[in-house]
Amino acid sequence: MRDADVIIGLIDEAAEWLRGKDTDQWARPWPNRAARDGRVRRGLRNGHTWVAEAAGRPVATITSRAHGNQDLWTRPERTVPAVYVSRLIVTRSAAGLGVGSAMVDWAAERAVRDWNAQWIRIDVWTTNVALHNYYEKRGFRFRRIASCKAEDYPSAALFEKPTSEIDLAAAHGFELDPGSARQLVGATGG
Repeated sequence: MRDADVIIGLIDEAAEWLRGKDTDQWARPWPNRAARDGRVRRGLRNGHTWVAEAAGRPVATITSRAHGNQDLWTRPERTVPAVYVSRLIVTRSAAGLGVGSAMVDWAAERAVRDWNAQWIRIDVWTTNVALHNYYEKRGFRFRRIASCKAEDYPSAALFEKPTSEIDLAAAHGFELDPGSARQLVGATGG
């Protein structure tokens, strides 16, 4: 499965970059390499994970679903239609071009169309304050730290923003690659 290898490569590149930052995020695959790689493959198999390409090269990935993790999001929260995004990764060569924000908007715009999502929700590595700031600068509001042990789930910082705030121009910067069911093209940033 080529896309799984691409995504795992993006994760490994990001993990290497994070080693020089003030965070323990992805210092080791959570909870182990086999489980992490299995989640990547499951996301692809279930049609929830996408890879964005620019000039024929993979530059980013995102996973999005209609259902939130019941250990993180409350039952009342999960009754309101939302898109739950995870594993948003942008290659370092495309960092700062707006690709990550555009992918979130792309996933949200599809969710609004497909299931009338009212919220974009994401669980973020609990101890990565710089990542928390990244999402807040993009209009996400901090909701809370979910009450679970870090060893049980290290991404317990919960953020959300209304889908009414998505940037449609950025979302429309992607199109489906007719030759691949899981590829997006046109990731130029926005």
